[in-house]
Amino acid sequence: MTRYVSFPLALAAALTLSLAACGGEEDKPTAQPPATTPTPSATASTPAAPVTRTTTELTKALLELADLPTGFAEDKDEADEDAKPFSSSSSRCKTLVKYLNATKAPGSKASVARTFTGGQEGPYIDYGLDSMGTADEVADLRDAYAKAVDSCTKVTLKTEGSGSTSMKVEKITAPQYGSKPFAFRLTGTSGPKRGLEYAAVVTGVDDVILSVGVLAGQGTELDPATEAAVTKARHVLKPA
Repeated sequence: MTRYVSFPLALAAALTLSLAACGGEEDKPTAQPPATTPTPSATASTPAAPVTRTTTELTKALLELADLPTGFAEDKDEADEDAKPFSSSSSRCKTLVKYLNATKAPGSKASVARTFTGGQEGPYIDYGLDSMGTADEVADLRDAYAKAVDSCTKVTLKTEGSGSTSMKVEKITAPQYGSKPFAFRLTGTSGPKRGLEYAAVVTGVDDVILSVGVLAGQGTELDPATEAAVTKARHVLKPA
């Protein structure tokens, strides 16, 4: 089984993945932000000073096997940082492809991740934490990711030895944990991985961006997985 996530983890490999072009992309217009009415500010606020987090600190805040239900095991396969399994011929998908192929959040100062599996057939659950320095940086990246998903209808996943799978991209309702949570789903619509689903959520915990991804799940894992991850991160990562 091949596992893949958003930026906190690389496309980890039980199978090696490689790049393939996606043809016939149907572009859809980028969603426009809702109109807002500016409100006057009495005083200018001072930007918060960047917070420095170490990988050791982030690792302590990351869920471990003892935090998961019985039946899971930690998957210790190392991700291939050179693998770029996602692609698209559409310029609208450029940013999303970049994020899907990344091994950590763009601009991350420190990054940690773990993957757990419930068996050979899944589910596979990925957890990641990236230190961004400030809550504003977290919000900006979250918004950029949401815009990237809004702008792209499908991407191609190349699995070495199996061929290419067309993956539908869609925004889904995010579990309401953390700051400004955002979630999306990839679904195989044609090719060797047709029917395969991957759901992910990106949310903020102060100056840290937290992500959870579920591959080959039953559709019920994302909410409790996100709640557990946010709860532990908030408990361990003390605000600056």
